[in-house]
Amino acid sequence: MTLAIVLAADPAAGLTTEAGERLVDRLAGQWRRAGASDVRVATDLLELASLVAGASGPVLVSGADLVAHTAVLRHLATSPVGPAVALVLTDPPGDGQVTVREERGQVVAAGDLADATGVFGGALRVGPNDLPALAAAAQAVAGAEGGPASAVDRLFAELTACGPLIFAHRVRLLVAHRVGTAAELRAAEVAVQAVDEDRAELRLSVKERDDFFTTFFVSTWSPYVTKAAARLRLSPTAVTMISVVFAVAAAVLFGVGGRPALVAGAVLLYLGFVLDCVDGQLARYTRQFSAWGGWLDTMADRAKEYVVYAGLGYGATHAGFRYGWALAIAAMTLQTVRHMTDTWYGVLHDEAARRPRPATGEAGGIGGKLNAASTKVQADTGSVSYWLKRTVVFPIGERWALMAVTAALFGPLVALCAVLAWGTLAFAYTGALRTLRARWMRVPVMATVDRTLHRDDGPLARTLPVVRGPLVVAVLGALGAAALLLWALSTVHAGHRLPGWAVPVGLLVLLVAGFGARAAHDGPLDWLVPAALRAGEYLFAIAVGVAGRAPAWLIFGYVFVLTLHHYDLTARLEKRQVAPPLHPATFGWEGRSALLTVAAFVGYASIGLVTLGTYLLVVFVASVVLAWAVLPARARRTPVPVGGGDRSPG
Repeated sequence: MTLAIVLAADPAAGLTTEAGERLVDRLAGQWRRAGASDVRVATDLLELASLVAGASGPVLVSGADLVAHTAVLRHLATSPVGPAVALVLTDPPGDGQVTVREERGQVVAAGDLADATGVFGGALRVGPNDLPALAAAAQAVAGAEGGPASAVDRLFAELTACGPLIFAHRVRLLVAHRVGTAAELRAAEVAVQAVDEDRAELRLSVKERDDFFTTFFVSTWSPYVTKAAARLRLSPTAVTMISVVFAVAAAVLFGVGGRPALVAGAVLLYLGFVLDCVDGQLARYTRQFSAWGGWLDTMADRAKEYVVYAGLGYGATHAGFRYGWALAIAAMTLQTVRHMTDTWYGVLHDEAARRPRPATGEAGGIGGKLNAASTKVQADTGSVSYWLKRTVVFPIGERWALMAVTAALFGPLVALCAVLAWGTLAFAYTGALRTLRARWMRVPVMATVDRTLHRDDGPLARTLPVVRGPLVVAVLGALGAAALLLWALSTVHAGHRLPGWAVPVGLLVLLVAGFGARAAHDGPLDWLVPAALRAGEYLFAIAVGVAGRAPAWLIFGYVFVLTLHHYDLTARLEKRQVAPPLHPATFGWEGRSALLTVAAFVGYASIGLVTLGTYLLVVFVASVVLAWAVLPARARRTPVPVGGGDRSPG
């Protein structure tokens, strides 16, 4: 149940529209149309605090001076960016209005700011966990009714100072203005009526900033597909599943080979990517957001791409190239490790935005200069440097376009080589720059999360001796796995077998990474630890498969299952979800590696990969069913006391 409260504590509450309706009453009606289950008008902050204290679901709050499209309020009420969201406008601040400063979409300061990036729009949404902070903020400022700022502005400034994470919701294409006089009200109403609300919402379904290929070769026409999907009453999840079918069909055609099949596969891959964009656009257009949909979209994106790698690997092998599957395994491993660094660098940046800036200032050291340069380029939207920066990192649109074009023109082998070459360069480029910037930011981001979960440690790692410097030991473990893999490749290529002790010794070197499991992860580069651990585990598993002469497709399949497990963790991190319910049953990275070592030592590496991979896949599927179907159903059947609910910090 969503409660909307219109705070009618300021003179604007008495303004009337041209139709003779009080502005406060029109806002109440708009909140109902925006999806609020209950709408109340509070005459002062103490009444608002009382209403908030009795709420158990999200609360929407607005002043009585807001003139906006109903879609603006609906977008604020349904925004998926976070539990607490504030409307932010670009209008010049009026008398008593609070200005805000944003960092990476987060409101980091509110008040009379010299470095403001916008003005508070007079409306916000607060999630259940932050309702106590909202009630406390209302009570704290209730005694200062005579201040220059309006009641809703003082409330927002106090809430921001209390510490809840508040995201900014910018108004684009639609209209929202705060008014204080009858003349301003009339001007705002004219501006609202001049905009076609539905057409603007369709355009808003496209991301404001996207990558080069998506912007110019997909988003120019995908809104028409989005509109058609909405008319057909397709859900975003249904579109996601259709895009999966297209990607799988493209992978099959790449595996079949032959020019007609390769061209058809390229076309299907492109259309699959279009649908991959449409599912998000449809969610934004119809406001059908859910944690399940966001998780599924993330997981489907990765699974589709790696299925295409499999098709290309099979196609290259079928065409006579001996190492087609090896290239596919390398591409998948590289891309997964890249994604792990992308995820954690994003978390690092978000955490840095909530902290005071370094004492050295924006230009302090090379990291600060790189940060300032990056910010300047990102602000120069549409420039050559802007597009180069977005393209060089090899985003998903460019990856899929490269695979489609090279597969159609030159075949699967060239497609895989191109993906590996560009991916390696992008990894080196982003890794070097991010490392320098992270050293400048000095944010111990791993200390803010459940590091055991996101390291994916098992019971064995948690019992190993503690060594400071978790990144150093994680990198050493990964290097040991890489050395074992190179040794296995050279030995097998020469027609020999590794000594029986090689894999157990390799495991011991890999386990060095476990020495950092219980150490403090407070270094400026410790956000790289999860990626290093993923690299170590994948390379070790590949080495076991190579040493045991397991089929390459089987090695690919096992690593693919591992990627699903690890993407599940990062998707839950990004979507602010709890740990998978069956996570303890996955043994941890060191437990899985130990089991493979036993299988390799007794001469059954292939059986070990099949058995453990199947087990992990079953656990993954069962965990998904529990997390997204069984447990939510139980929660819905459990009655929540009125005025209660879980409000613990989350």
